[in-house]
Amino acid sequence: MEKVVALLSVFGLGMCFSLLGSISVKLMPRLKIDQAKFGTLISAFMFACLIASLIVGVTIDKLGYKPIAIFGFVAVGSCIFVLARAGTYQVALVPCIVLGFGAMALNTAGNTLIPVVLFSGKNPAAASNLGNVFFGLGLFLTPLIISFLFQKTSYEKAISVLGVIAFAPVVLAIGAVYPSSQAGFALSDALKLLAEPAVLIAALVLFCYISLESSFCNWLPAFGKEVLASSNPDAESNVLDASAQRLLSLFAVAMMVGRLLASQIPAITTYGGWFVAGAALIGAIVIFIMTVTKTATQAKVLAVLAGLAFAPCFPTTVGVTFAKFTPDIYGSVFGIIFAVGLLGAVIVPKAIGNLAKGSTIQKSLRLLVPFCIILLILAIVLGNITGPAS
Repeated sequence: MEKVVALLSVFGLGMCFSLLGSISVKLMPRLKIDQAKFGTLISAFMFACLIASLIVGVTIDKLGYKPIAIFGFVAVGSCIFVLARAGTYQVALVPCIVLGFGAMALNTAGNTLIPVVLFSGKNPAAASNLGNVFFGLGLFLTPLIISFLFQKTSYEKAISVLGVIAFAPVVLAIGAVYPSSQAGFALSDALKLLAEPAVLIAALVLFCYISLESSFCNWLPAFGKEVLASSNPDAESNVLDASAQRLLSLFAVAMMVGRLLASQIPAITTYGGWFVAGAALIGAIVIFIMTVTKTATQAKVLAVLAGLAFAPCFPTTVGVTFAKFTPDIYGSVFGIIFAVGLLGAVIVPKAIGNLAKGSTIQKSLRLLVPFCIILLILAIVLGNITGPAS
């Protein structure tokens, strides 16, 4: 049962990370806000995630997995219900902030439990890739369900369905029996871990990668709508919205496939730095082409290629980093590197929204290319650094 809860936790995290992007084309006109204001909602959510990542790490060490998982499912479901009924920017801002705490509860519970319960704890990068297939499933199903429901029912009812889905796993979380928590963010050890080169480089790798993933999760539908509207100017708005939201689903499916394939590579923990570097190079090329593409078909192909490229980056980075340390400090390591990584999600999607004012989301995506190049370099460095347990 604990394996199911771990997988459903990262599934819920995928829902959280794709939620705002999935509803963006309906939420912005509903709240009467522009791309910059929407970018602020994303930044508020991500900044809350950053703070929560540290707090949840402390709590999971004190209380164990169970209460954190339960809190995560309840908090995420509640925030989605509130967001379904928000009619103003100020009201919508509150659930976006609280959603960050729920998301990080699911994130920490899932991603520190997965390397322990899958593959008998012997291949953390493979376990992390396999477990995070379910993150991709959450990322995939959220825009797919929303694009379908938006055509069938009201905004409020469509979003409420997601709230029910988020709440449901709490029953399993209550009934599961968990291993003793080996992971927790110990504040007294934080400065010592920050002095570890592997932790510092891994944190910078995630800063670059999460900048990329969060930007795609939140701006891919808007990018898709721009390209689709340009290639088919006579299309109805609802049709464009649904097609743009499905672009995020294609991205998520590609991530699932890529992570499933990566989980089957026995040597991925050993050579993970090179896998991430290669993915960063492909990502840079794909993003550059996205900034100039003009057809709907090309946009769909590029979304798939981006998903495949991004797929192994996060779980492989986590697995490669974990392999350099002993399991008793996995949570402390994870809390630090993920918190630093989330700074990218706070800053970069908002910057893209600001660039899009007076321009387009498509052109603003060029901001992501340098992050791919830096990610490539840092990934190679991470793969060659040794840790205390190496």
